Amino acid sequence: MTDMVVWLRENGITEVECLVADQSGIARGKILPAAKFIRSLEDDSLRIPEDLFVQTVTGSFPEEQENRVTDPAMRDVRLRPDPRSLRMVPWYDEPTAQVIGDCYQHDGSVLEIAPRQVLRRVLTAYEERGWRPVVAPELEFFLTRVNEDPDYPLEPPIGQSKRPESGSQSFGIEAINEFDPVFDDVYDWCEAQALDVDTLTHEGGAAQMEMNFNHGDALALADQVFLFKRTVRKAALKHDMYATFMAKPMENQPGSAMHIHQSVVEAKSGKNIFAKRNGDHTKLFTNHIAGLQKHLPAAMPLLAPNVNSYRRLRRYSDAPINLHWGWENRTVGLRVPEAGRDARRVENRVAGADANPYLAIAASLVCGFLGMTSRLQPTKPIEGSAYRLAQTLPRYLPDALDALRRSKPLRAVLGETFVDALIMVKEIEHRAYQQVISSWEREHLLLNV
Repeated sequence: MTDMVVWLRENGITEVECLVADQSGIARGKILPAAKFIRSLEDDSLRIPEDLFVQTVTGSFPEEQENRVTDPAMRDVRLRPDPRSLRMVPWYDEPTAQVIGDCYQHDGSVLEIAPRQVLRRVLTAYEERGWRPVVAPELEFFLTRVNEDPDYPLEPPIGQSKRPESGSQSFGIEAINEFDPVFDDVYDWCEAQALDVDTLTHEGGAAQMEMNFNHGDALALADQVFLFKRTVRKAALKHDMYATFMAKPMENQPGSAMHIHQSVVEAKSGKNIFAKRNGDHTKLFTNHIAGLQKHLPAAMPLLAPNVNSYRRLRRYSDAPINLHWGWENRTVGLRVPEAGRDARRVENRVAGADANPYLAIAASLVCGFLGMTSRLQPTKPIEGSAYRLAQTLPRYLPDALDALRRSKPLRAVLGETFVDALIMVKEIEHRAYQQVISSWEREHLLLNV
């Protein structure tokens, strides 16, 4: 606490944003004058409603009769800032800080349905085995024109050439340069927030980009992805554009993923347990892959949380449709990049960019953990295109929710209360979606059926 107070005063901070991620990964919380924030550190008086963690992406809450998770009295929980997450907010003129908080019940127990706590729970399971996961996310997103009418399809933005992008510009340098003013701000603001971003590339979609993060601690990287999404949106808005992390925002364009590179090291020595001294892979490595193959279908609501998420997972769409694995193969769900012993890892290519980073990383790691602890055996690695094989990933959100509901291993590690909360929120969202009549239905069914 003392260090936070010193930092705030040394940087002349006048306001503090206290942030949490809800189930959808939306930043929610409170903005306080710095003096009041400091007082809240001293008397542990910062509060936030527990129901925030069962709020849907549309902003609604479950009806009392269907809420099986939170207290019907709509009580508060304690919000305690994590000092390690304290950062500047670089896009304000007034000196402003942001800090990510953890939530606790009044008896001191953790709030199990908070996404950051779900990831902590998974990391604790690794820690009890003497293991520590290492992750490196890759996050794709689109820049688009400002879209004032949500019924109107999205369009690529106008870059410095004064023309919208046409055709695929994969890895195009000039295509990135079109938006240099945006990314100058992104890099400057990431540096100001100590977000460890690495490589920026242009993906296959029109004005679709990918930002890679350097590998590191899973919780720290989840925090960074959470803050990075907000940073990119702010930078795009400054330049009269949108940045969207929807999994499939545009017709006839590829979707956006959050690829998760993951490995596991010995907590004491830092040795990568996925590779032997001679460079061969270990049994734990194949066990980890087998766990991903077996359990990821049931974990899909954490990796593909929205109805739109499943539009991305289509054959020949630069996204996986199954959970085969292979060496240097981008058509599979689980790719093993060519790498040395220390960098031996598996890339989970299933998660969408729309996923809550805490939950997506937790889901990916818990599936691998269950494979390692149960000594599961994977299928043989495949060569050639995995698109020629059957689709085994869920095609729709309700199917994924049913699989998660039935998964005793995932419920045991992720927490029964959390799983019930997530399923409840996503079922409410799906009901809301089902009430909307799309333009496709009006176009093709209105006068023809």
